Amino acid sequence: MLKLIAAAGLLALTACAAPPAPADAPVVAQASEWNAAALADTVAYVQSQKTTGFLIIQDGKTIAEHNWPLPDDEASQTFRANFVHGVSAGGALREDVASQQKSLIALLVGVGIDKGLIDIEKPVASYIGAGWSKASPEQEAAITVRHLLEMSSGLKENLSFDAPAGTKFFYNTPAYAKLKPVLEKAAKQDFWIVSQLWFTKVGDMHDTGWEQRPAAFADSGNPTGLVTTPRDLAIMGQIVLNRGRKPNGTRIISETQLDAIFTPSSTNPAYGRLWWLNSSDYSMNVGAASPRREGRFIPTAPADTLSALGAQDRKLFVVPSMKLIVVRTGQAAPDREFNNTLWQKLMKAAPQH
Repeated sequence: MLKLIAAAGLLALTACAAPPAPADAPVVAQASEWNAAALADTVAYVQSQKTTGFLIIQDGKTIAEHNWPLPDDEASQTFRANFVHGVSAGGALREDVASQQKSLIALLVGVGIDKGLIDIEKPVASYIGAGWSKASPEQEAAITVRHLLEMSSGLKENLSFDAPAGTKFFYNTPAYAKLKPVLEKAAKQDFWIVSQLWFTKVGDMHDTGWEQRPAAFADSGNPTGLVTTPRDLAIMGQIVLNRGRKPNGTRIISETQLDAIFTPSSTNPAYGRLWWLNSSDYSMNVGAASPRREGRFIPTAPADTLSALGAQDRKLFVVPSMKLIVVRTGQAAPDREFNNTLWQKLMKAAPQH
C-alpha cells in the first residue's frame, strides 16, 4: 500500500500542516488567507473523485498537498497496470498523465524555436520526410508544424485527408504525435534526450520521463507516455507562471514563445498550441457530436486560466492573475462536471481580494 503523505484530518490540509516535501520544493506557506473550512471541503471533494494526487501552490508556496493510494478494486488494478510506473521518493505515484504530455511538447517546440532549430511554418515533411500521412502529396505538403500544434492538420485519426490544413479544429492525437520525430530531426538527438536537455532535467523535473506504453495503447498512434508526479507538473506550471524562468532565474523558454503558445488558434479560441485557454466566449470540444460549445471552456475558473489536460481527469491549471497552480492526478472523476465543481470550491477557498 502506498504511503499516504497528507495529514489525516481535513483541516490539516492547510499548508501550515503540509506533509514533508522534497528539499528543493517551495517554502511551505501559512495559508492564513485561505478559508480553512472551504479548503477542507475542496480536498474532501477531490479525494472522493478517485484522485491520487492533489497539489495547490500559490505565489511559490504550498497551500495543500495530498497523495492518496489507489484502492484495491479491479478498475484501480487496470489503471495501475496501464498508467502507474512506481512511486517517487516523496510518496506520489509516477503516472502516465496521458495528453498532458502535449503541453510539454508545446514547450519543447517553443525551446526549439528559440534555438533556431524549428520553424513551425515549414511543412512537417521538411523535418520527417514525405509520406508520413495518408493524404495526397499535395495535401500533406500543406500541413505545417503549426497545424500539428493547433490541432488543425485537416487529417482524420488514421491520418487520411479530411479538410484543408488550417481550416478545422480536430483533436487528433496520432497527428500530434508526429511532433516527437519533428523534435528529434530538428535537434539531431533522441527525443528522450531532447526532452531532458531542453526542459525536464534542466527544469528540475527529476521524477519525469518518457515510457513505452503497454499493449492497451498499441493502436493509439502515440506509443510513448509522459510519466511524472504532481510536484513535477507543478514545476512545469511554475516555469509558465514565471514567464519562462526557473525560480532561480534561469531561463528555459522565451516570453515570446510562451505568448505564442497561449495565443488562441484560428480554429478554436479555447486552444492555443497544445494548451487549453479560458478567455473566449465559446470553445470547440473534443470528439463531441456538436463540437461548438458556448461560454468559457471552464465557466467557474478565472478567465486567464491555462490548462494542460489529460485523459482520466489529469489536470494542471495555471492562473497568472492569482499566481496559482493546481494539479490533480488519478483516475477519471465520477463527477462529469469535475472541472466546474472543483473551481467553484477553489474560488470559495481562495483569498478574496
